[in-house]
Amino acid sequence: MRVQPREPEVVEEAQGSGALGMVALAALLAYAGYAWGLNVVIIILAIIFMIFMHELGHYLTARWAGMKVTEFFIGFGPRIWSFRRGETEYGVKAIPAGAYVKIIGMSNLETDIDPSEEHRTYRAKSYGRKLSVALAGSTMHFLMALVLIVVVFAGFGEQTPRNWVIGSITEPSAALEAGVQLGDRVVSVDGRRFDDFRSMSEYLRDNPGERVELEVLRDGERLTLDATLGTRNPRTGEDVGFLGVGEARPYERVAPLTAVGRGIVESGRVIKMSVVGLAHLLSPDGVSGYVDTLTNPDADGDGAADVSEDRPSSIIGIVQIGDQLAENGWVNVLYLLFGVNIFIGLFNLLPVLPFDGGHVAIATYERIRSWRSGRRYEADVAKLLPLTYVVVLALALLFITTTYLDIAHSVRIQ
Repeated sequence: MRVQPREPEVVEEAQGSGALGMVALAALLAYAGYAWGLNVVIIILAIIFMIFMHELGHYLTARWAGMKVTEFFIGFGPRIWSFRRGETEYGVKAIPAGAYVKIIGMSNLETDIDPSEEHRTYRAKSYGRKLSVALAGSTMHFLMALVLIVVVFAGFGEQTPRNWVIGSITEPSAALEAGVQLGDRVVSVDGRRFDDFRSMSEYLRDNPGERVELEVLRDGERLTLDATLGTRNPRTGEDVGFLGVGEARPYERVAPLTAVGRGIVESGRVIKMSVVGLAHLLSPDGVSGYVDTLTNPDADGDGAADVSEDRPSSIIGIVQIGDQLAENGWVNVLYLLFGVNIFIGLFNLLPVLPFDGGHVAIATYERIRSWRSGRRYEADVAKLLPLTYVVVLALALLFITTTYLDIAHSVRIQ
């Protein structure tokens, strides 16, 4: 990368046009609030804040490590607004597709660093300091995730299954036609009792199109309802028996310290799920499945796609999901942002450039080579450029295609 000193008048010009840029940005947010609702604006601002915190992690650790940071921008492309404090220029750019922190000397590709500043480059620092800077972005996401889930548990509560109580009914569905109501307690199905709600669901799944007899308890009275199961789950597209009910899962608040412990456990669970999901996405089967989704998107007549569909989402898709979740309470949005933070944190740790994990891999490789040779070793990043270009191209394609899917086949929650 080429780092060139910025002339003061460039920054002044950016500051001079900054007022107009900020007015335009404010007008855009106001229009978004008018056109799409306040929920959408709040979710967009939350995502921008997450991006800002990611880069703030890099910025703070780089400053702590004694590295020179020349830029800290939200967005890419032309400047909307900027100002300089000391040796760093801060600001906002026109394309809100991310953010970046510019640290001098990230690799041997930067050859025009002033010799007097070489000691302040990323490449000149110790392995531990490089690692702290490279991991800071993902660390911020994991910390934000932990804070969010603790707020959910302590402020709203932890969802606790209430066995056999109907908490949701799909419209339309066999349950709705049979007269099942919210709050009904299922006593038996075809005279059979089950250990848990999942066991009952498995029984129903194995009997598509069959007539079943439901015994429910409603206001202290036992009722017998006849239902003819559907033959397809509209959420997943599976050809299975479908009744269309969900178990009630009310929220129960927990003490703050307990919330921290349960938050850590829940974070670990979601991290494990995200690793499995990410591995599947990057596998041949995952790539093939995504191509199939792209060429033959599973959509109904109104062009909307089920949220349970196994495909990655763009920022637009995340906002769509968040907007729908907000209708049933902001606790659901907080949980969504919790999961998004964990996934982004893991995604950034992929061990290839331009991800943060690529810098971790390079720093680790340099450290191992230095140990073996007994002298400082610096990797030639130029050899990685072909792979980096492939990764960047893949990311660009993923961004374009997920955006297309989320616009043409907007995400819905059933």
